[in-house]
Amino acid sequence: MTTEALLALEHVTKRFGQVVIAEDLSFAVGAGEVVGIVGPNGAGKTSLFGLISGDLACDAGEIRFTGRVITRIGPAARCRLGIGRTYQVPRPFGDMTVFENLLVAAQQGGGLRRRASYAAAVEALERTGLSGQANLPAERLGLLQRKRLELARAMATQPTLLLLDEVAGGLTDPEVAQLVEIVRGVNAQGIAVIWIEHVVRALTAVVSRLTCLAGGVFVGDGEPDAVLANTAVREVFLGTDVTAALAGGSLDAGSAGSEGSQS
Repeated sequence: MTTEALLALEHVTKRFGQVVIAEDLSFAVGAGEVVGIVGPNGAGKTSLFGLISGDLACDAGEIRFTGRVITRIGPAARCRLGIGRTYQVPRPFGDMTVFENLLVAAQQGGGLRRRASYAAAVEALERTGLSGQANLPAERLGLLQRKRLELARAMATQPTLLLLDEVAGGLTDPEVAQLVEIVRGVNAQGIAVIWIEHVVRALTAVVSRLTCLAGGVFVGDGEPDAVLANTAVREVFLGTDVTAALAGGSLDAGSAGSEGSQS
């Protein structure tokens, strides 16, 4: 690992009983880098995010962020250090407006004071195209808007590293295209992004690097086209035709649909 890495995992291990989530994983992401993660259902991708964000504790290994060891720091502290994340299933405060949801994220997640939290909430609205829905109760949002709100809530914490977990799932092709542009805009501000996604076409439109996680280990890491052409990567997708998946806009690993909480 290099000292210049924004995020570095070194020999991280995590198991749930006999289920291996991470097996001696080492992984680094540089400042402003955009990395995509693919892999079959149950590969541990979402759990990897839990390890990075602090929702899960490592059994062994070390995690560093901006050069600081954060292995034993909780999720709230990691968020305030600059690690923001989304979740596969958006769970906004339904009876609050979109803007109020963002204020909560900025103040409670990002630790921002009143004036700074308002500025962060407004900026998140603008970046995600939700300004027109600012005063709308979150429970009245459609799927695309809920996905945008999930992203906006993470952005309101003002992260330097953003973890995106299946934010394109369930969207139409035009909606995915809109989301891709939003993520590009976020990265253009210098924010590093790690994106877990089954909609591979969305990933390859944004990421400069792709990695494949399977069985708690990385089986491919590098330039997206090269990783998708890798025999080991194709094998973990149980024979899925990656070329056809790219043309169709998604890669549903193992034909099992969207992942569960331990993906």
